[in-house]
Amino acid sequence: METTAGLPPIRTVGLGAPFRWLGEGWRDLIRAPVPLLLYGLCLAMVSFGLCYGVYATNGAFWAMVLTAGFVMIAPILAMGPYEAGRRLDLGQRPGFGQILFVRAAFRQDVAYLSLLLVLFYFLWGRIAQIVYGLSTYQIHRDVESLVAFAIGTGDGRMMLLTGTLAGGVLAFVTFSLVVVSAPMLLNPQSSVFAAVATSVRAVNANFFPLLLSAATGFLALTVIFPWLGLASWRAYRDLVEEPTDPARTGPLQPA
Repeated sequence: METTAGLPPIRTVGLGAPFRWLGEGWRDLIRAPVPLLLYGLCLAMVSFGLCYGVYATNGAFWAMVLTAGFVMIAPILAMGPYEAGRRLDLGQRPGFGQILFVRAAFRQDVAYLSLLLVLFYFLWGRIAQIVYGLSTYQIHRDVESLVAFAIGTGDGRMMLLTGTLAGGVLAFVTFSLVVVSAPMLLNPQSSVFAAVATSVRAVNANFFPLLLSAATGFLALTVIFPWLGLASWRAYRDLVEEPTDPARTGPLQPA
């Protein structure tokens, strides 16, 4: 177990841990299916609306940027399933309103973490523009022509490969910063600095298990997103030993 003064101890886990987290997350989903699936459906509908907007406005370039960028902001969107996992730990049945509007998420430290994710998202947008600009001299003004270029030409396939590698590295760096810090911030005693440092320490101590866990980031939304959110809560509970965690030692605060 890794310890650092002033920060919670970090446990080490094996490669099988992500599968255990998924199993525990699935059991949590079955315990409160209606509010969690409604939450996932809301996210799926918003995502569909964004995709349709990109298609209707011929925003071809943004289709790729938005798809990869979702992974970077997903931990904040998963605050609802994190809250559901916290309440299920306490033997409570979470309601849809309680996971849609998480009171603990409306505080300064969560806003700082959200700002960090937005900055990473803007950085990814600039990287994507550079990769696109170096891959072709043409301007693809609709989604069909962009897809035809990306799939049907050597330069397009190289663009996809380069963009995937660059985006994957940036997404994993972002994942390392927030995989533990986002659920940890449900504890009002945790600061964003301690949470981010703890997240990085957890990834450093469990690199390969969490790399495997990160590989699930592109799965479907309606069922998978709340499931992965619950599994991430289980990962946080397994990785970080926090004596002041209100989910273990404190009473449930009313929503």
